[in-house]
Amino acid sequence: MKIALIGASGNAGSRILKELSDRGHAVTAIARHPERIATLPGVTPVAGDANAAAELADMLRGHDVVVSSIFFSAIDAAKMIGIVRASGVKRYLVVGGAGSLEVAPGQRLIDQPNFPEAYKTEASAGVEFLDQLRGVEDLEWTFLSPSAMFVPGERTGQFRLGTDTLLSNAQGSSISFEDYAIALADEIEQPRHIRERFTVGY
Repeated sequence: MKIALIGASGNAGSRILKELSDRGHAVTAIARHPERIATLPGVTPVAGDANAAAELADMLRGHDVVVSSIFFSAIDAAKMIGIVRASGVKRYLVVGGAGSLEVAPGQRLIDQPNFPEAYKTEASAGVEFLDQLRGVEDLEWTFLSPSAMFVPGERTGQFRLGTDTLLSNAQGSSISFEDYAIALADEIEQPRHIRERFTVGY
């Protein structure tokens, strides 16, 4: 497929980029600093800024899929959704956050008393982004939430998928960037969560 990846040089974005390249996709890798994007087969680095709406929409045009892997606090949700709409690309995948996942019925992770204050601004913006997406019917969007700990690790291919509930095991709630990238690439190739949020964890 022809895939546009916004935020291709970040922690999650760089692993997603490698996974897509390894699977033979043609990826337009968009970042404010394209020199930080790894040189990989099928990858075209492009300088782009999510806040330059018209220019970014032009970069996305003609792709089969758009993936955004950027901080939610860095851009207004409605603006980002509008950029994808303007590009004419219908399939839109978002690297989500864990804050909106439930730890018990009706109880979100972000609302728990031990939720780290340092992450609240970003997590709140992620909750708002998902809320905005849930009202969108003209895009085939998917929001993939990681587990609570979203960290560098190994590409094991051994993980679980869920919907709106935080996944955890005896070691806690975590997923590596590398295994998250597998789950996202699988969803691109075989869509199973159109206009839905789902989650991945061990």
